[in-house]
Amino acid sequence: MAYIDFLEQVHTGTKRDYLSRVLAGNKAEFATIAKRFDQDYWDGSRNTGYGGYKYDGRWFAVAQRLAAHYGLKPGARILDVGCGKGFLLHEFTRVVPGADITGLDVSAYALEHAMEEVKPRLQLGNATRLPFPDKSFDLVVSINTLHNLRLPELEPALREIERVARGGRYILMDGYRNEQEKVNLLYWQLTCECFFTPEEWEWVFQKCGYTGDYGCVFFE
Repeated sequence: MAYIDFLEQVHTGTKRDYLSRVLAGNKAEFATIAKRFDQDYWDGSRNTGYGGYKYDGRWFAVAQRLAAHYGLKPGARILDVGCGKGFLLHEFTRVVPGADITGLDVSAYALEHAMEEVKPRLQLGNATRLPFPDKSFDLVVSINTLHNLRLPELEPALREIERVARGGRYILMDGYRNEQEKVNLLYWQLTCECFFTPEEWEWVFQKCGYTGDYGCVFFE
């Protein structure tokens, strides 16, 4: 297991006004709406989600870094757990010749509005029960997804990722290293159920049998 940051440029490239999300209205109501993961979350107001989740090319460099680090060869099988609209998977098809991609997400809305190039490779499902045989994929990634699960769901999800991977595993979750980052996270997050320090995340991984790599999003 290693802590690796593949997404710092993606995260820091987005400007966030933490206080504005708290002061804009009823944040509890915003979070309730966001957790439906429907149009309001993906393409609605910034108060309830992304404020319009459209592709701007930022995931190409992430796919390049992941493919290089995990030594993905032509035809590699790649699974994205929590794929959303399929942006990262689309870039894997550009970076890895003949990549055999699969995406899974709980949001029917996201899949319906996914990139046309990858839509046939996406399916509705839950991270706690991956509908794939053991050791099916050369790389399994899950970006900004597992922290949306409660602890009783987090353990089976981690075990499932471990089960279906025959190669690399990389997950990214929300985290914090100090009180300021914890406060900023609480101000900003809408769907997060589990948020820990990196040391606490590693403890969770050990308890759940996850041996892959991970990274954290910090709200500085």
